[in-house]
Amino acid sequence: MSFFSNFQSDKCPGSISGNPLNGMCEKVCIQAQKIFDACIKQIQIENYTLTLNDRIPADPTYPLTFISARSLSSTGNITALNVERLADKPGCARVQATVSIPVEVLYTDANGVEGVAQSTISVSEDVLLFVPAPSIMPYKITSEVSAVCAEGTFNSDGTFTVNACITTILKVAIDVEILVPSYGYCAIPPAQDYSHEVCAGFFELPLYPQGKNCSKQ
Repeated sequence: MSFFSNFQSDKCPGSISGNPLNGMCEKVCIQAQKIFDACIKQIQIENYTLTLNDRIPADPTYPLTFISARSLSSTGNITALNVERLADKPGCARVQATVSIPVEVLYTDANGVEGVAQSTISVSEDVLLFVPAPSIMPYKITSEVSAVCAEGTFNSDGTFTVNACITTILKVAIDVEILVPSYGYCAIPPAQDYSHEVCAGFFELPLYPQGKNCSKQ
């Protein structure tokens, strides 16, 4: 079983029923990352040139046929960071940065051999974010990213020209020790081995479709 599979305990995660103060027994200091502000940007960039690195196999036969490319990690690399506090907007700052997204490129060569290579997509960010006042513990600007390229054209210089769908999330964060109320240690349920039963899904279906009662809406 698991937290959400036939495990009944008031010491496990889940929805609260009754008085939420029941069972609360202590205040706990936990180390966490406090997010002071965040923003998301989703864009489509066209005709972006992907330079291929670390190709496997190392010497493919040209021309290459593009299959796909997508981000390797959800963490972007921030460079050229500049934070400019705004005098007319207390707490706000103009945050400029270049966010680099590592991507993996799949292709086939002229002989039909599949290959893979590494590349990078870089985008410029220029946004307004809340930045906390100076303190001993410094804030940091972090990024979470996603990139998907479904179309690409091979160029004679060994690169690909692609159209990419890019998502970038910028966050202003500080590592802090924060005090939170607690119900104590979490109870860990015993594992339940998986067993395949042909009729299990069928027997779990209700006799009739379940839905909201219109009279209660």
